[in-house]
Amino acid sequence: MFTVRTRASDSLARSGTLTLAHGTVQTPAFVPLATRGAVKALEPRDVEAVGYEMVLGNTFHLFLAPGPELIAELGGLHQFMRWERPIITDSGGFQVFSMGHGTVADEIKGRRARSGDGAILAITEEGVRFRSYVDGSERFLGPEDSMSVQAALHSDIELAFDECTPFHVTREYTARSTERTHRWLERCLRWHAEHGPRDQAVYGIIQGGVEPDLRIESTGTVAASGCDGIAIGGSLGQDKEQMYEVVSWTTAELERLVSERPRHLLGIGDIDDLIRGVELGIDTFDCAMPTRLGRHGVAVVPAPATRWRVDLMKGEWRRSAEPILDGCPCPACSAGYSRAYLHYLLRAGELTAIRLLTLHNLSFVGRLMADLRAAIDEQRLPERAAALRAGAAPSATSCTG
Repeated sequence: MFTVRTRASDSLARSGTLTLAHGTVQTPAFVPLATRGAVKALEPRDVEAVGYEMVLGNTFHLFLAPGPELIAELGGLHQFMRWERPIITDSGGFQVFSMGHGTVADEIKGRRARSGDGAILAITEEGVRFRSYVDGSERFLGPEDSMSVQAALHSDIELAFDECTPFHVTREYTARSTERTHRWLERCLRWHAEHGPRDQAVYGIIQGGVEPDLRIESTGTVAASGCDGIAIGGSLGQDKEQMYEVVSWTTAELERLVSERPRHLLGIGDIDDLIRGVELGIDTFDCAMPTRLGRHGVAVVPAPATRWRVDLMKGEWRRSAEPILDGCPCPACSAGYSRAYLHYLLRAGELTAIRLLTLHNLSFVGRLMADLRAAIDEQRLPERAAALRAGAAPSATSCTG
């Protein structure tokens, strides 16, 4: 399933190939979100055209609508959304966290979860009972249910059901939650062995919050479970430095225990986080960042001082004839669309601007990952990572370059 091609001589970074039922994925790679069966504002052929080899579908949302039965009846998620390459599906566990506590950013900043997002009614050993944000009905999702939904979607990679432990809970709660996640993993693997598609891989999820011993223990438990790949989830800390520390504990232990298995970092995708994550030995990442920024009029550019972002909604771009990024091969930049034009479209509420910015952002992130892959293969990752952190633009001409 996973072959390591090159190991960096000075870090845990490695390049490789994931071989899945619907094709291969060159790693390290970024995985765009197709939350409800679509990468927002794009068709599957758009995503493929900018070089992506895998997308992520959201089990929780597809469970609520249109429902796994309908998707299975229509040929599975690949056929339903017309994407012929690999798909990874999450387990619904993150939604357990977000319904009860809001997003990670909400929690750290002390904001409440937004109304209308549904609500947790109970978390028990069996699973999670909650109120649907779609119609207000009471629903239930447990390990076997999550695996059943993902089997119906027939993704290439499914994630085991877990509880995404909040940051501000006690160590005792984190320990209990992590142990329950381990028990749920056993149930997921048992259900999959008895009922799951033979060509579907299963990733276990490491939890443990920001506690070093709990993270190490969880890593050992998930590695020993025999799952095909391993994802790193849960609260990773209140700032980037703590996140990198938590990830480093985990990947170092994975390198010691199961160095041949693929590693996925859940929900992380800022440019500096991708660079550091690759150095720490992560193979795949997923995040809403590129598409979400595009929908808000923000383009990803090589500008570390502004978090690699430029807000084209701002009036300063009203008369700018320059493209988003000189030399960028994305459909927005290569066609010559100016920042002024995109600013105008955004102010006018034209959906074309969202599409163009989404294409640009995904192209930028994909080429960044291609740069990092090439640097690993050529044993020059430290120099290339330093240049990217200093504001160099990705030099790759495509995501697969």
